[in-house]
Amino acid sequence: MVDQSASAGPSGPSRSREHITISYAGFNRPWAAWISHQLEQLGHGTTMLRWDPAADTPLADELAGLLAAEGRLLMVLDDWYFRLGPKSHDEWTAALQEVLPPHAERFAAVSVASQKLPATAAILRPADLRDLDAVEANRRLLHRLGVTAARRPRGEPSADAPRFPNDPPEVWNIPRRNNRFTGRDHVLEELHTKLAGGGPGAGPPLETRIALYGISGVGKSQIAAEYAHRFGNDYDVVWWISATNRGAAREQLAELATRLGLPVGQELGDRIRAVHEALRIGRPYRRWLLIFDSADDMEQIEDLVPDGRGHVLITTLTRDWSGSGSAQEIEVLPFTRVESVAYARRRAPRLTPMEADLLADAVQDLPLLLAQTAAWLDANPMSPKEYIELIRRGEPSLVGIRISSDYPMAFQTSWAITLNTLRERSPAAVELLKLFAFFAPDAIPVPMLARARRGDLPEHLADLAAEPISWNTALRRLTESTAVRLDYQVSQDSDPAVETAQMHRLYHRFLRSDMTEDERDHMSATACRVLVTADPQNPSDTRCWELYAELIPHLEAAGVLDSPEPAVQELLLNCIEYLRVRGEYRMGLRLCEQFISRWRTRLEPTQRTLLVLTHQHANMLRRLGRYREAEAVGSAIVDQLAAERDPADADLLRAQDGLAGTLMALGSYEEAYRLFDAVWRAYAELLGPEAPRTLSSRHNLGSAQALLGRYEEALVTHREVLAFRKRELRDRHHLTLNAGNAHARLLRLLGRYRDATSSQELNARLHLQVMGRHTPQTLRAEHDLALCLRRTGEVARAGTLLADLVERSRRVLGPRHPETLTVLADHATFLREHGDLGQARDLGEEVAERYRALTGESHPYTIGTLGNNGLVRAEFGETAEALEIAERALAAMTQALGADHPWTLGCALNAGAARNRVDDEQGALELGRDTLERAKETLGDTHPMTLSAKTALAEDLRQLRRGQEAAKLEQEAVQQLTDTLGAEHPHTLSARRRRRPYWDFEPQPV
Repeated sequence: MVDQSASAGPSGPSRSREHITISYAGFNRPWAAWISHQLEQLGHGTTMLRWDPAADTPLADELAGLLAAEGRLLMVLDDWYFRLGPKSHDEWTAALQEVLPPHAERFAAVSVASQKLPATAAILRPADLRDLDAVEANRRLLHRLGVTAARRPRGEPSADAPRFPNDPPEVWNIPRRNNRFTGRDHVLEELHTKLAGGGPGAGPPLETRIALYGISGVGKSQIAAEYAHRFGNDYDVVWWISATNRGAAREQLAELATRLGLPVGQELGDRIRAVHEALRIGRPYRRWLLIFDSADDMEQIEDLVPDGRGHVLITTLTRDWSGSGSAQEIEVLPFTRVESVAYARRRAPRLTPMEADLLADAVQDLPLLLAQTAAWLDANPMSPKEYIELIRRGEPSLVGIRISSDYPMAFQTSWAITLNTLRERSPAAVELLKLFAFFAPDAIPVPMLARARRGDLPEHLADLAAEPISWNTALRRLTESTAVRLDYQVSQDSDPAVETAQMHRLYHRFLRSDMTEDERDHMSATACRVLVTADPQNPSDTRCWELYAELIPHLEAAGVLDSPEPAVQELLLNCIEYLRVRGEYRMGLRLCEQFISRWRTRLEPTQRTLLVLTHQHANMLRRLGRYREAEAVGSAIVDQLAAERDPADADLLRAQDGLAGTLMALGSYEEAYRLFDAVWRAYAELLGPEAPRTLSSRHNLGSAQALLGRYEEALVTHREVLAFRKRELRDRHHLTLNAGNAHARLLRLLGRYRDATSSQELNARLHLQVMGRHTPQTLRAEHDLALCLRRTGEVARAGTLLADLVERSRRVLGPRHPETLTVLADHATFLREHGDLGQARDLGEEVAERYRALTGESHPYTIGTLGNNGLVRAEFGETAEALEIAERALAAMTQALGADHPWTLGCALNAGAARNRVDDEQGALELGRDTLERAKETLGDTHPMTLSAKTALAEDLRQLRRGQEAAKLEQEAVQQLTDTLGAEHPHTLSARRRRRPYWDFEPQPV
């Protein structure tokens, strides 16, 4: 074990406080640093001790070695802590049972793991800090250590304080973390010492520029990325620049101007200069780290490297940077054999130590090859010995490494003359012009054509694009002779590049009509190939969204919707998936319908492309609230596939999954649940429990469980899906964020308001950073945050956020969209309690009527929002009308979902209050007793709904002069509310003040 750094904490009397040694795996150093700072703020001395057990030392000896450290031992457990060495779970169980009992008072633990800890960790009773905000994480940390501290207000940390690990730097652009990164701790610590001076209080940095140099494949970029992740919280800005190409590096550095909020225009040079100046003076951010990756030509990149008190990390194949004095060098060598063996055994657990050693020797400890070969061995059954021998014999072929005439004649005549003249002067320019006609006329992507693969373009155009002078000459000829306008990218280059070309739509149509059918087919195929090459083939990655937004306008003009080529149809599917994830449902629906109308008679309904498009068609219809149409589309394809395919057929399962989603939207929750349950189990059997489709279907199952009121089951489902997502995808992936949103929502529905708010604060912030303010998923995340804030009593923030969400939802989705209605419904109930009662009434009645038109009279959402209106009537003193609405809602919800569903219990709570208001105390009492017993059975003794039913029943007993029984029940309820929610929680205060509880129906997103 190495990396021992200590601080005695503040001077003075507080120095006598207990010393705490923090044991952590290097992967999660940010947590150790933050914990150390929290404890030192309270006067504790701390020591940070990196956990790195030797493979050949018994684990019990390594654990016992921790006891030599000063003070208590706080173990920061994560996914890596138990894997280092590597050590098996059996070794951990035996070692903990041997070492811990005699010294139990010295050990404490917290968990920041993204996946479930080994069962053996339970003996350490770790406090879970993952997915919390800083305030709640600090509270749990101190509680686990038995440390008391005065309540500190929520606020920004001091400038020198380690940033809370769940709050990454605001300006952040780093490749996703390699969760299999291993070793290299000595290089990382050397980097940190030289750049950061070893941490707060350890002296000034030794260098501001470091060059990591070494051979290709040695892991320089991986080390740089891991440094950013491991130490990034020391900075305000962390920015990655791919420096292989000067042009790309300039673009990426200039983009930092936008992220820093610098007031500059679009000129590239000005933006770069503004970035340099901002970093030099340290405004608006003082602490920054820039990483120039693959900067192998110093002369091309050196002028882009900024000066200032920030840090620059460079990865390079050469020693030019250190030789010029621009940066100090650190040579990156292959793995040590110990690192190689440990990595190989973690990557391919079936390897013995000897086999891992032989593999490492065969690939000369080179990380890139080791990663690829170990991954192959992990996925293939060949014996390691045989595989290693193939590598040694140098047989690469045997080694698996994952390496018209509708416009005026005057236009037609003049353009034809111009075009004929151009043909005589520059045939190549005419061919380029014809190709332009197969892209959207408003923004023809000239750079995309110039970058196309040679095989994508006809030979003469490929030759033209390969020669910049001829290419630019042809472009200029077009502007001189035709209705084409070129927009140039402003830059410092003497010959700026063309950014886009534009032409009038009439001219666009003229050019197409002027071609023969063969010419049109030829140019369409060319345009399609260019677009296919430009497709990043990852529509769910938010980092690719800008490119998909650029591709989509050209699909129709290029002829993508008419192409029979599989690669072109795959491009279309990717674009539609992007539109779905991005929330552009209307555009997605239009593309689906255009393709289906063209191909319905030419393709079998069960051909793959048509199947996927049909699935997406139903998906878009459902997301636009056209539920019955979606059901018809989904049912038809399910019936056809069920008649032709095996029950475990992947296409059938996908169709059933989509149909279940529509049934859920229609309120058929039981039917949807049964279908989701069957589908996810079939997927798990067919693809594995962690396959993307399995997880998506299981997420849907959790949504159905929640709508059925089975909150505890749904919480378990969403928690497990979230853990899988975090392990397999980055934390900021939209699917991970969506899973986190669902998990936090269940915490709120279970009455765990503080936990829900803590998780959702972070989740909503990440949504804003990753997906922006105007995507449906971000709107859902912020909507859930607003509901959390309301439940924790932060009324002002909740109200402001809800009002903003109303406007954004109307603008982004439309005023009648289902998800807009969910926001409007919750805003109406908020206004009833905290705003304008008249506005609440008008808005509530509008929402209920829209739900009735959208889903029908008997849908739970129609019933629930009707019940909300009964509460408004009561506030206006219309007690008879309020009672009638409440009784109608209770009967309808019972009919729709059963007497024990939480929504039915909520309707019963409101109906009891309505009876009480018209002096039907006996009727209220009878209903109240039944509601309380059902709530206990369904939700548990301490759920807010149960406690609301208990306080309501006490009120009914009091009305009937059964004071002793009422007082006992009331006292019990108040104490339980205090224990579960806190003495100052709004629910607790209302119970003390004997305010009759009520229930607001909150439509859930589907």
